Amino acid sequence: MSAQSNVAPVIIKRKKKAGGDGHHGGAWKVAYADFVTAMMAFFLLMWLLNATTEQQRKGVADYFSPTVPINRISGGGDGNFGGDSVFSEMTLPQNGTGATNARPTESRQARGEMGLLAEGEASNAAAAREEVEAFAEVEKALSGRSGESRVSDEALQHIITRVTDEGLIVEIFDTEATPLFRLGSAEPTALLRELAEVIAEISALVANDIAIGGHTRAEPVVLERNPVWNLSTARADAMRRLLEGQKVARTRFKRMTGHADRSPAVSNPMAVRNNRLEVVFLRSDH
Repeated sequence: MSAQSNVAPVIIKRKKKAGGDGHHGGAWKVAYADFVTAMMAFFLLMWLLNATTEQQRKGVADYFSPTVPINRISGGGDGNFGGDSVFSEMTLPQNGTGATNARPTESRQARGEMGLLAEGEASNAAAAREEVEAFAEVEKALSGRSGESRVSDEALQHIITRVTDEGLIVEIFDTEATPLFRLGSAEPTALLRELAEVIAEISALVANDIAIGGHTRAEPVVLERNPVWNLSTARADAMRRLLEGQKVARTRFKRMTGHADRSPAVSNPMAVRNNRLEVVFLRSDH
């Protein structure tokens, strides 16, 4: 007993480690990111509202809440809306998207919400169709597809036509053997005078305004005073004077432009083919 009492007791001391404020997790980062994203979306929305027109905003609103007429009563047909057309007077009278008049005339036919055209839009579409048909007549007259051509076989090799969004373009250009102007000048040759007479005669088939553009080929060397700008403008003006001399009304000319050598017709900028004139019968909406 005495021996055991002399043994020193073993004392185990445990220390608790305290590390600052402890770990709070990353939840605050997620909340902050959501806040920044929401603010970005808000300012983007404000910018879009300021940058768009009322018509564009209405289009966006209609996209998210479309009004699509649906027939409540099936007519037994195998097509959409029970086999009836939404453009018919007898279609969808129940919800107001069909007939709007008990005795409609042909010009006042109800066309439904999806097919309703303003009278102004319908007239514009009809005018556009008439304009395309008139351009086709001009092309036929130039190429001889409508009968006897007004252009000689030699002159016909210098003409191409194309219809673009701007209008009908009648392009006349040089060949190696027969130029439109005297070398390096704006003096018309006999060929250009013949072409101008034909184009003036053809222009009577339409009432559209006219624009003229002059193009030249690039010079083979870099010159201190490159003449291509003045030359292309002078040639366009010479064409205008030729057409006016053939009784084309001066008021029809809306634009005369010199393009120099900046819009080549072929890949080689110095090719003779780049010497050309463009007589444009402008569309009525230009």
